[in-house]
Amino acid sequence: MRTYDILDALGIEYYRVDSEPANTMEACDAIGRALGVGICKNLFLCNRQKTAFYLLMMLGDKKFKTKELSAQINSARLSFAEPCDMLRLLDIAPGSVSVMGLMNDRGHEVQLLIDEDLLKFEYVGCHPCINTSSLKIRTEDVIKKFLPAVGHDFKTVHLVGEE
Repeated sequence: MRTYDILDALGIEYYRVDSEPANTMEACDAIGRALGVGICKNLFLCNRQKTAFYLLMMLGDKKFKTKELSAQINSARLSFAEPCDMLRLLDIAPGSVSVMGLMNDRGHEVQLLIDEDLLKFEYVGCHPCINTSSLKIRTEDVIKKFLPAVGHDFKTVHLVGEE
C-alpha cells in the first residue's frame, strides 16, 4: 500500500494488474502483454565485499553479464545480493524486486543503474514491491518525479547483452 500512497501523493498515474505470484520473467511477460508494456528485469547486485549495492533495471529479454557492467561502474566481482540484504535495504522479498523499493532505502545505500535502452520506452513495467501485482508507469514519471521524491538518482549503463 505504501507504493500506491507515494504514487498517488506524487500525482503519478499508473495502471495495475493483479496476478498469481510473478517471480520469473516468463510470468512477467504475460503480465506485460496484459498491460501493453515490457516488464523490466530488476537485479539486486553487490560487490564481493558487500559494501556496495546496486539495483539494475534492464530490458527483460536482455542477457546479463557481470563483466560488462562491472567495468562501467568500477566494481569488480559483482554478484547477486543476498535475500537478507534485499529485505534490509529495500524491504522486498526475492521475486518482487523493483525500483519502487527505493522508497524504503532511507540510508541511500543502493545505487540505481538503468540500461540506456530502457530509457527509450515511454512506459516501464514493474512490481509495486510485491509480485502479485504489476504496474505500468511512465518512464519519465519514474525518473523525474519518483526518484527525486525518494532521494535517489541513477546512473545510465550500456548493456549489449549478447552472447
